[in-house]
Amino acid sequence: MRVAVVGAHLSGLPLNFQLTERDARWVSATQTAPTYRFYALPDGKRPALIQVEAGGASIACEVWEMPASQFGSFVAGIPAPLGIGKLELADGSVVNGFICEGIGVGGARDITEYGGWRAWLAAGAPA
Repeated sequence: MRVAVVGAHLSGLPLNFQLTERDARWVSATQTAPTYRFYALPDGKRPALIQVEAGGASIACEVWEMPASQFGSFVAGIPAPLGIGKLELADGSVVNGFICEGIGVGGARDITEYGGWRAWLAAGAPA
């Protein structure tokens, strides 16, 4: 099963082990379709991706592939307001990927202008 990640599950970041311990393999670095807004959740540790009708942008992501037998345990460990849904990539393909419930961005900072979690972190994740 393929899954797109946009935050702490990216290669080299703190939660990437949750993919690799499930025998997931890196497939590609890409971007979402330009129909998303990207937020830093108030805890400062997680981003949130929300699909929008207008005013969206492409957000950097990685696609990983894991055995279907491991997918359920991976999804079960994802805390609210995050979840897995269908995410459209820049090439028009659709994969499972991290999304956020709309209510989850209350109090979150819109960081869409950074274009991705790594760029946000590189900017010092300003408050």
